[in-house]
Amino acid sequence: MRRVDRATAPPPGDLVEPGSKGLIELEKSRAHIADPEKSKKAYPFKAYKADGVKAALHGLFHGKCAYCESYYQAQAPVDVEHFRPKGAVEGEDDHPGYWWLAMAWDNLLPSCIDCNRRRRQKTPSPKISLSELNEAATETMNTGKKDAFPVAGTRAIRETDNIGGEDAYLIDPCREDPADFLEFYINHARPIGLVLPKTRKGGSGSVPDTGNTDQVISNARARKNAVRGAVSIQVYGLNRWGLVQERTRILQRLEFLRQLVLKIDQTSSRLAELEDERATGACKALDDLVELIIAEMAAMADPGQPYSALAQQWITAFKQELATSTATI
Repeated sequence: MRRVDRATAPPPGDLVEPGSKGLIELEKSRAHIADPEKSKKAYPFKAYKADGVKAALHGLFHGKCAYCESYYQAQAPVDVEHFRPKGAVEGEDDHPGYWWLAMAWDNLLPSCIDCNRRRRQKTPSPKISLSELNEAATETMNTGKKDAFPVAGTRAIRETDNIGGEDAYLIDPCREDPADFLEFYINHARPIGLVLPKTRKGGSGSVPDTGNTDQVISNARARKNAVRGAVSIQVYGLNRWGLVQERTRILQRLEFLRQLVLKIDQTSSRLAELEDERATGACKALDDLVELIIAEMAAMADPGQPYSALAQQWITAFKQELATSTATI
């Protein structure tokens, strides 16, 4: 999950223009909720499914799931997901859902079916250490957001209620930076594409902010952020095994490129010690090759690439590792 600025894309006309499907549906849903008989049945919301809405979300998120950063078209058509669920809230039978936000642009996100729908998924067992982690060390459990929307504050029930007082547990990548709550496990010796709640600060060497440091954050805000990270990982299913495997492939590629850079840089340094004109030319060629490899790494962190948040954190770690080198990212 990575931060996305919704302000870079105007709201689709299907939702906000005078006479649009969105505004008409809002008025009809108000009347539906106000009628004691009609409100016994769920309102058939449709405006959020408009082609213009899907196209706008596709462009804003580069065709990726807002939660896991997978290309959703590789597996199924996009689910237009309601951050605050439109027709029901899990665990609260009397809640009508956030019906007044069913057609609100800032409540809509593109999602793959595995993040949005409740499904049985293989997920790493909390009883297993990272050193033991493999597909055999997984448990099958229900993940996927569906109607889940846990809050710590006062739940909004009516259109006039203040949703700002809800103190939501789930992370919205358009309202906040997921990097404040989530981090990826980075281990050069054993790449594993796990996402973890952000519980530590500082960092050591090439492993910053991954929980592999002694400096535990003690302030209340950081503890709360860690809880929100843990809840979001569970609800969205961000550590389902298939997703862990895909992120691990990205890490393995980055680690291969890292080894190339380190070996080439080491060879260039040895050649430079010869103080020979031919060696100088070879060093220049090797340094140019390093720059090309580093550019390839950086391209993997482009917002349009899958799992770009993982690649960006890995690159940040690699920057520290090369702090004394002439190579830059």
